[in-house]
Amino acid sequence: MAFTVKNNITWVGKVDWELRRFHGDEYSTHRGSSYNSYLVREEKAALIDTVWAPFAKEYIAELEKIIDLEQIDYIIANHGEIDHSGALPELMRRIPDTPVYCTVNGVKSLKGHYHRDWDFRTVRTGDRLSLGKKELVFVEAPMLHWPDTMMCYLTGDNVLFSNDAFGQHYATSGMFNDAVDQEELFAECMKYYANILTPFSPLVIKKINEVLSLKLPLDMICTSHGVIWRSNPAQIVEKYLTWADAYREDQVTLVYDTMWNGTRVMAESIAEGIRQADPDATVKLFNAAKTDKNDIITEVFRSKAIGVGSPTINQGILHSIAALLEQMRGLKFKGKKAFAFGAYGWSGESVKMISDGLKTAGFALIGDGIRTLWYPDDDALRACVGFGKEMAEKIRQ
Repeated sequence: MAFTVKNNITWVGKVDWELRRFHGDEYSTHRGSSYNSYLVREEKAALIDTVWAPFAKEYIAELEKIIDLEQIDYIIANHGEIDHSGALPELMRRIPDTPVYCTVNGVKSLKGHYHRDWDFRTVRTGDRLSLGKKELVFVEAPMLHWPDTMMCYLTGDNVLFSNDAFGQHYATSGMFNDAVDQEELFAECMKYYANILTPFSPLVIKKINEVLSLKLPLDMICTSHGVIWRSNPAQIVEKYLTWADAYREDQVTLVYDTMWNGTRVMAESIAEGIRQADPDATVKLFNAAKTDKNDIITEVFRSKAIGVGSPTINQGILHSIAALLEQMRGLKFKGKKAFAFGAYGWSGESVKMISDGLKTAGFALIGDGIRTLWYPDDDALRACVGFGKEMAEKIRQ
């Protein structure tokens, strides 16, 4: 379903309505995704990125309906990850002498994936590639979110091909930001940022400011996944600057797993204490064994503080909580407070283990946590309510 993006820019990608997991099993895509590839035809023709490997033959067949492959003068590889470059081997089998423009790390990435020695042309920030009256200006963006990442800007049309930045996993027939449900769109944008770009937030701010310093007019942002920003594209740039700055809302999120409901009722009582002490705060509870992990991470991203709970099992914690702590460690959240809780039967190590995990993940611990022997009785539940009130006060400080 190729369509005109602007003037001589044509979208030639693939909308993947069926996708439900991405990066192996690391990212949930409830609303599917798209792999956005762009064909720019001026005096010279440039193809910007391809699609994921399972769609390679379909991609080439559709591309041939639009252009004779031999008429593609340049291939731009903004990113070597498979969802961007997966159709490249099939394409290069057909047009093996076409030069591939990418960063130095892009060469390493593409050779590492495909073990081919194509005609690589390396570029750096500020380098330009003439398409005739218009040029592609290259901007390196290392670690947003791979070392090889870059963007490119088309002069004349004032379009930024932003790669993964400003994208989202969102399958839609609208394909433009002003043609889709805004609540869905920004929910997917936040989820994408929270789960993928959070650890690179300092680099996000630096790179956005670097691009802004170039004072390039910006009419449109063409992402690698999801919608194209044609209506007020600056709005997503502003969102990124906000999200990158230790983002938090007036929300407290409690995440737990439970064996016989003891830790669950603790979570509910702690939440009640927080609500009593701070009626204006939003308090959300999630069972980590029953809730999508990426949705939980998005809620953690939104929160000013979190509580994490697990019973003790085999002198340890339940695996859903252990996995979540590891995921949060890698995401390097900033400016958030945290506490631990859990029920136990005899040894009771879970609260300390969770506290240690939260500290390692960069959260500011508030207190030593709370634990309850066996299933909480009325006195224990009242203690949990009191603990929640205490936590609310420490969160406010």
